[in-house]
Amino acid sequence: MDPASIAGTVLVFVAIFVSTFLEGGNPLSMFLLPPILLVVFGTIGAVMASGVMRDSMSLPALIKRAFLAPKMDGSVVVESIVSLADRARREGLLALEEEAKKVEDPFLRRGLVLAIDGMDSKEIREILEGEIETKQRYDKVGVKMFTDMGALAPTIGIIGTVLGLIHVLENLSDPAKLGHLIAGAFVATLWGVMTANAIWLPIGNRLKRISDLECEQMEVVVEGVLAIQAGSNPRLVGQKLRAMVATGPPEAEKKAA
Repeated sequence: MDPASIAGTVLVFVAIFVSTFLEGGNPLSMFLLPPILLVVFGTIGAVMASGVMRDSMSLPALIKRAFLAPKMDGSVVVESIVSLADRARREGLLALEEEAKKVEDPFLRRGLVLAIDGMDSKEIREILEGEIETKQRYDKVGVKMFTDMGALAPTIGIIGTVLGLIHVLENLSDPAKLGHLIAGAFVATLWGVMTANAIWLPIGNRLKRISDLECEQMEVVVEGVLAIQAGSNPRLVGQKLRAMVATGPPEAEKKAA
């Protein structure tokens, strides 16, 4: 699991609460149940109304994926493909039949099975690249839901503030309550802006980054499977695939730093 998402979210809320405390405010004053319920469930409801039920049902899984997705390491896949290419070159493609069953990556396993079955390389590329395109379209739907929630949450917060101010106007005859009621009204706007920029938009961006990394790795697998089928030199296969895997700044930039 990559802890960046959890650590970043915790850091944002710690910064908000500590800054409130240092300015002499009480962080607990932000925790008013009515505006929190309005903003959170109002935002989710607005997004549900914008799509289909199938997309809405995937929200819990998408949130779990954003925070708990396994850490991506393209070099592991490359080394696995190089090992398979080496064996295929020495013993033939059919020697990978049992080896393919032990491969954990389902996309790589499917590609190997297609190659072992003797399918044409052009057809293998079309099938595997079709899977990548389908995944990109599916992931795009999830990303859009969270970016939409980031755009809607502040507006829902403003609705809560307007409702609060209406309640203020209803109590003008009791000046002792006005300060508390006005402060409570603006808490809704606070939660709208805060959830948009600390939760929904970061989750959307995180899902997009995870999707990009997974698709990059799948593209590496496509080239690796085709190289194995072609009986390419394992050393050259490794060099080609490692050049496709983004593991950090290019060597030239590292030396310059």
